[in-house]
Amino acid sequence: MADKRDYYEVLGVARDASKGVIGSAYRKLAIKYHPDSNPDDDEAVEKFKEAAEAYEVLSDDEKRARYDQYGHAGLGGGGGPQFSSVEDIFEAFGGIFGGGGGIFDSLFGGGGSRRQERSRRGADIRCNVLLDLEEAAAGCTKTVEIARNELCESCDGSGAAPGAVRESCVRCGGRGQVVQSAGILRVQTTCPACQGSGSTVANPCTDCDGEGLVPKKAEIKVNIPAGVDDGTRVRISGQGEASPQGGVAGDCYCFIGVRKHKVFERHDDHLVVRIPLTYAQFVLGAEVEVPTLDGMESVFIPAGTQSGEIFRVRGAGVPNVHTARKGDLLVETKVEIPTKVSAEQETLLRQLVELEETEVAPERKSWLESIKDFFSGVEEVEE
Repeated sequence: MADKRDYYEVLGVARDASKGVIGSAYRKLAIKYHPDSNPDDDEAVEKFKEAAEAYEVLSDDEKRARYDQYGHAGLGGGGGPQFSSVEDIFEAFGGIFGGGGGIFDSLFGGGGSRRQERSRRGADIRCNVLLDLEEAAAGCTKTVEIARNELCESCDGSGAAPGAVRESCVRCGGRGQVVQSAGILRVQTTCPACQGSGSTVANPCTDCDGEGLVPKKAEIKVNIPAGVDDGTRVRISGQGEASPQGGVAGDCYCFIGVRKHKVFERHDDHLVVRIPLTYAQFVLGAEVEVPTLDGMESVFIPAGTQSGEIFRVRGAGVPNVHTARKGDLLVETKVEIPTKVSAEQETLLRQLVELEETEVAPERKSWLESIKDFFSGVEEVEE
C-alpha cells in the first residue's frame, strides 16, 4: 500500500476512542481479515497487517500522542511498525485475545510450532513465605519446601518402559491438537489420545504410569528483594514443574505475607509510629527518641504542639521494591494521661488548675464565650 490510511479510519473508531474501544475494533478486524478465513486473498492479508499496525500505535499512549500531533511522520520512517509476516502479528498481539495467541489459536489453529512449544512447558506452581517487617524492608533469602512433578528417573521423562519408544500420535498426527471445522471457523482442542504431547507409547513406564513425571518434594532458595509488601509475588524462573520430552520447566511463584508489627504500621512505603507525650512536653516542647527500623532517632517536638500532630522523619521508611527509594517515618503524637499521680503531682496540678482559671488560653477563652452566649442569648418566641 503506497499511502497509509489514517489509523483511526483503519480501525473505524473516533479520535477520542478509549483503549477498550480500540482493542475491540481491532479484534473484530483481525477475525474478519484473518488469513485462515480468507485463503489466497492477498488483500485480506494486507488489511490484516494494516489493522495490526494501527492497533500497535493507538494502543500505546506515547505513540498515539505523537501520531495525533504529527501523523505518520511522527512515528519515524513515515509510519508505524512494519510486520513482515502474519506470524509477527501473532507474536506481538496474541495476548489481547486471551494470552499466547488465544483466539487465533483456538479459532484458526494458527501458530502451530509456537503452540507445541507452549504445550511442552511445565506447569507453574506457587509457594508462600511469611516475613517479619524487618525482613520485608531489608530483603532476605528464604529456603522453602515445595511439592512439584519432576522427571521420572526410570524413563528420563519419556514415559516409556525400558526398550520401548514413543510414537507419533495417530489421532492428531503429532501436533498435540485436533481441529474441528464449523464453516469458516476451526475450533482447536487438546488431543484426547495423547493429552497434547503429540506422541503415545504402547508400553508405558511402570514408575510414572507413562506420564514421564513423578511427584517429589524439593527445597529452593528464594531471593526476596527489599521493600516487598504483603501480597507481593516473586517469580523464581524454572523452579516449577518439569516438562517431559525436552520441554522447559515452569516457574514457581512465591507469594509474600508480612506479619503485623508491634510498633510500626505500614502504609505503602511509609511507616507510622505513635508516641505518647506528657502534657508538659506538649506545652514546653521536648527532644524525644523515636524508634526506626535502623535504631532510635531524635525528633524535636516544638512548644505548643497539639495532640495528634504528625512529624516526618524523611527516608526512615521502607524502600520501594521497584525504585529502592525509601519512604518516610510518620511520628504521630498523643497525650499520655497517667492513671495515678503522687501527692506532690496532685498539689502542682491543682495549682495549675487555679492558674488556668485566671489565665485562660485564647482558644479556650473563645470556646467559653461561645457557650456563655449560647445560654444567655436565647430568643423569645412571640405567641
